Amino acid sequence: MEENQLPQETADNDRVIQVNIEEQMKTAYIDYSMSVIVGRALPDVRDGFKPVHRRILYAMNELGLSYNRPYKKCARIVGEVLGKYHPHGDGAVYDALVRMGQEWSMNHPLVDKQGNFGSPDGDPPAAMRYTEARLERLAESMLDDIEKETVDFQLNFDDSLEEPVVLPTRIPQLLVNGSSGIAVGMATNMMPHNLSEVIDGCIAHIDNKEISAEDLMKYVKAPDFPTGGVIYGMDGVQQAMLTGRGRVVLRGKCHVETKASGREQIIITAVPYQVNRDTLTDRIGQLVNDKTIEGIAHVNNESNKKEGTRIVIDLKRDGVATVIINQLYKFTELQTSYGINNVALSKGRPKTLNVKALVSEFIEFRMEVVIRRANYELRKARERAHILNGYLIALDHLDEVIRLIRNSPTPEIAKDNLINAGWGLDEIQAKAILELRLQRLTGMEREKIKEEYEELQKQIAGLEALLASEELRYDLIKKELLEVKERYGKPRQTEIQYLANEMRIEDLIEKEDVVITISHLGYIKRTSASEYRQQRRGGRGAIGSKTRDEDYVEHLFVASTHDTMLFFSQQGRCYWLKVYEVPEGEKQSKGRAIQNMVQLVQGDKVKAIMNVKNLEDREFVEGHNIVLCTRKGVIKKTALADFSRPRATGVNAITILEGDELLTARLTDGNSEIMMAVKSGRAIRFPEEKVRATGRGAIGVGGIEVDNATDEVIGMICVQRNETAKTVLVVSEKGFGKRTRVDEYRITNRGGKGVKTINITEKTGSLVGILDVEESEDLLITCKSGIILRTSVKNIKEAGRATQGVKLIRLDESDEIAAITKLDEQEEEPEINDAADEDIIAGTGGSTAESNNNEEGENKEDGDGNSGNNDENATV
Repeated sequence: MEENQLPQETADNDRVIQVNIEEQMKTAYIDYSMSVIVGRALPDVRDGFKPVHRRILYAMNELGLSYNRPYKKCARIVGEVLGKYHPHGDGAVYDALVRMGQEWSMNHPLVDKQGNFGSPDGDPPAAMRYTEARLERLAESMLDDIEKETVDFQLNFDDSLEEPVVLPTRIPQLLVNGSSGIAVGMATNMMPHNLSEVIDGCIAHIDNKEISAEDLMKYVKAPDFPTGGVIYGMDGVQQAMLTGRGRVVLRGKCHVETKASGREQIIITAVPYQVNRDTLTDRIGQLVNDKTIEGIAHVNNESNKKEGTRIVIDLKRDGVATVIINQLYKFTELQTSYGINNVALSKGRPKTLNVKALVSEFIEFRMEVVIRRANYELRKARERAHILNGYLIALDHLDEVIRLIRNSPTPEIAKDNLINAGWGLDEIQAKAILELRLQRLTGMEREKIKEEYEELQKQIAGLEALLASEELRYDLIKKELLEVKERYGKPRQTEIQYLANEMRIEDLIEKEDVVITISHLGYIKRTSASEYRQQRRGGRGAIGSKTRDEDYVEHLFVASTHDTMLFFSQQGRCYWLKVYEVPEGEKQSKGRAIQNMVQLVQGDKVKAIMNVKNLEDREFVEGHNIVLCTRKGVIKKTALADFSRPRATGVNAITILEGDELLTARLTDGNSEIMMAVKSGRAIRFPEEKVRATGRGAIGVGGIEVDNATDEVIGMICVQRNETAKTVLVVSEKGFGKRTRVDEYRITNRGGKGVKTINITEKTGSLVGILDVEESEDLLITCKSGIILRTSVKNIKEAGRATQGVKLIRLDESDEIAAITKLDEQEEEPEINDAADEDIIAGTGGSTAESNNNEEGENKEDGDGNSGNNDENATV
């Protein structure tokens, strides 16, 4: 039969319609695909839910499972959803319910679970007959006002009940928790984001409707995964934010620890989103067995519910941690990429949406909810006010109303009599009056009716103003969003790491002064400068770093987080590192081995560090030099421009002769005077131009004469010419120190012996440090035991060159000062009674008068120019 032939009747009068099978299959498949797209696989852009999730939350709300009510069996909830709203398999419903309760699957779980809901290691949940659940408080914010006609309802699958088309959520759920699904011919894979950031983005959009997607990224920076980790590179993320399609590379978080035996361990504290920790551990073991990765001795998954993720990788003695970490990123799921495909239903049709579209669709939906809620509340308020007005009319004619009702044979006649009494009552008011309880006629109740009526009039006026003003509605949306942020917001869990060719991470790093400490054995950390309290001169100090018995803090340096640090090793090489790249730690923490931060050659160690504000500022770079100084008195000057192009392997800064080593480095602008001091207590001062600039590979020239094999240079400072505010601070190893004016050191040629800068005695010990300081600065003194004292420079009195000085810190007999440094113009903290704070070793001891007397005695010179202090037992 031909395709267009008319249908023919069969003997039993049934009609057989001939159709083209190709067209029929197309039509049927399109119908099926749209059913899957709209009714199963894709979320709605307004509330961010697929039908199954929406129905679960609505069914739980109908069951009364609020956050403060008892739990109910999950089987009961699943049965409610299946029987009333979602005619699909129970497994699909239970899986969706379980996922909404897993804190490792969702940034903000919507279901408060009880029982075994699985684990991040892939363990399945218990059967639904064993587990229980109720709504999280956050989920109730998604159901707020659903009874106020804020959203449309539709009939369920058998037309027996109604269910919401969308939930009136106050939370931008789609961006916050993400979504994934495979439909027919399309899929969605939306990443979770930080709630606080998303709300900030929504408010920015409300304030500026024309805001671009690029500007929104200042608020919604990148995905934020519940399992933490590090986003490695932002190009793909930015593309997704701008177009709705992109890619995010996520790395697990790990750090290196050193065991007491000296061997290193790689500790993985976070794995990428949805990565199974047991599978990751097995994969690492397999790679070790296959010899794909070498240097690993043992790997073990020590994760638990209390401490979270902890996978410990023990390294062999020859294992290089940085190399092995990079191999783990390459060969295992410790680095995983996710395709971003922001497809959601917008006005019933699937669309690919960028971040601006997602935010604007949510704000548009909130505006609709606010308008519908206000209309509902206004209608209800007017209805109630209408009834209350009827009550007031009845109360004004109370005796007549009572008489009229008593004389009416039936309620219907009483109602008609009230309406026709001429008081302006309608049918609704008349019915309400007839239903009025007698107790409402008391004086107190009559006052309550009047107060309620007046309050309703105010509410009606407010709602009418709200509906008349778009600005007021946007203000209300902002207020509700800020309430959500305050109640449910939490810090970002996933870090962002920019690649070298991308936007600078400094833009996201807060500028603040930090203290960089490096121990004798080469452990580095940064700590906020505010953690170091100020104490009186002569205090015992606070514990600054937990070190091993043979270790102590050797270098202590203050810099801004945006600075670039230059590390100079004892063999004369220079390395670069951003300050924010130095791992942060508490005062008591040990830090991280420098070998894992910069590529030091074996046997080398960092001896000098400096910070440069900006290596990309050509004017600054070309106008400055780096002056280097060695233990044997060699000094060298090189243009900063020679060090402005960082290399991962470092560069040679100075050629070190055998038996010598680099000591320190300073930044100068060509107008400085250089001062060098030696262990025996001498110092020299000469102009910077006495040292001609040479290239990076040069040896240098003599700066100060070093007498014998036991003497050595202990420090170098560079002071601006005619600097009057600066004084020279010197400190000895037994805790004595003093300040002296610069002009007391006469200017000489370089290479001389210099002059006395402190009177060295057995009591003071050798000279250990020299600094140029101002009274507005603070001094940090670090001991080999790990104790750190912070004190104001102005508390240290000025004294002559040849004096012994005053005691700056009380030391145990076996302790010595390891390093000194200054903090520029730090805000003074109040003096603290040392004994009142648990991290202070002891009190200051002694009275102020005793201390002052002792200072006078210690600063007094005898006829030979030496210290005249003979009171060895004076209280300090």
